[in-house]
Amino acid sequence: MESRLEELRYKEVICVSDGSRLGYVGDMELDLEEGRVLGLILPGRRRLFGLLGREPDRRIPWEAVRRFGDDIILVENSPDPPSLEEP
Repeated sequence: MESRLEELRYKEVICVSDGSRLGYVGDMELDLEEGRVLGLILPGRRRLFGLLGREPDRRIPWEAVRRFGDDIILVENSPDPPSLEEP
């Protein structure tokens, strides 16, 4: 199965451990020197319809990705995934 980044943006990410819907792929983290994917980036959810900004973006490590489907991506995710927000 071949897929482009553009097509990944329309796939919903689902956690297989609890069935929670994590969101849609917004971006990918790549290691250009080694030519490999490091993770998927999911945009943070909007707070109060976007009036209060967004939650931090979520990073799903590539090792947590289990399966790509036609319209979903299944991942094993820790209960509190690391964010991309700077400390």
